[in-house]
Amino acid sequence: MPEKKIECGCSSGSCCSGFVKPDDKESLNDESSASWVTGRKSTPAGEALQASTSLKREDVLGTWKARWGVNRHNYKTSPGIYCVGDPTEKSPVLVTANYKLTFDSLRKELAGIDAWILVLDTKGVNVWCAAGKSTFGTGEIIRRIELTGLARIVSHRTLILPQLGAPGVAAHEVLKTSGFRVVYGPVRARDIKAFIAAGMKATKDMRTIKFPLPDRVTLIPIELVMVIRPFAIAVAVLAALNLVGIRLLRSPGGVIPYLGAVLAGCVVTPALLPWIPGRAFALKGWLLGFLWALIVDAYYLSATSTPVGWSMVLFYLLVLPPVSSYLALNFTGASTFTSLSGVKREIKSWLPVLIGSAATGTAMFVLGLFFKF
Repeated sequence: MPEKKIECGCSSGSCCSGFVKPDDKESLNDESSASWVTGRKSTPAGEALQASTSLKREDVLGTWKARWGVNRHNYKTSPGIYCVGDPTEKSPVLVTANYKLTFDSLRKELAGIDAWILVLDTKGVNVWCAAGKSTFGTGEIIRRIELTGLARIVSHRTLILPQLGAPGVAAHEVLKTSGFRVVYGPVRARDIKAFIAAGMKATKDMRTIKFPLPDRVTLIPIELVMVIRPFAIAVAVLAALNLVGIRLLRSPGGVIPYLGAVLAGCVVTPALLPWIPGRAFALKGWLLGFLWALIVDAYYLSATSTPVGWSMVLFYLLVLPPVSSYLALNFTGASTFTSLSGVKREIKSWLPVLIGSAATGTAMFVLGLFFKF
């Protein structure tokens, strides 16, 4: 699998707090009953909730549900200051997003460490995506430092930010406005203990973004969830067309060609990503879709019970690959191997091709109805 290295540095590119202040008590009480809260720690700025470094059954279930799109947009932690262990004024401050899955991923790696966790209000979005939207950004960091009274809690002036948050943060502005220096930690939360132990020095491996098979497969469920409804609507439309004599579904099993194209785009492409030729996600998806279309056509051309004409053969060849390609293109939003500009270029260059191919395939099918070929 190719790897992408991001150099450490800065680039420009639902609010409540986790400690007790008069206007924040309600939000604190909401979190204080959570299973992952182990107690409270008194600070010069109020009380901070202490977070467990082990995940409870509710945390695991919540992660599973979020992966499948259940309550995903509301799976978040209140912004503010938290702690693990028994931190002092000299303990490190780790900055993260308020997406609960991200918060859990960090705290479970902090066993045996005394540290503060500054949770930003990223609207329940993970660090990487929030950095692109600037909710994990300069303004929110400065604002959260002030709201939490962080300068009174710690004697040092250093923040450890996740490396994937760098695109949204202007470190010099944070330093100039708040007095806190930004240090970028490793890409993966599991390396944070080694990073701190090494005096906040990252190795080359800590700076390298990897996207291995387990990470890719983990993201497939949400891709499937996003396509279930439009796929069901499309099947209903095809079934309705069958009733008026436009047979895009050859039989009850005629949904399989379309289902296969969907799975090729949002399941097989992510799983086989490094081994599919080409760099563009749209191209990778198109290649698998084209291969699937060839299999579908070979089956129908050889089948004696459900034969098809050449118009249908062309329809499958021109329509199924764009379906797979579009769904693979959508996966760029889940991959750290693309940039915002790269995604825009790919969309601009590929969407007209996909639309044109699907339109041509549909035209071939319509012509086949009239000229019987």
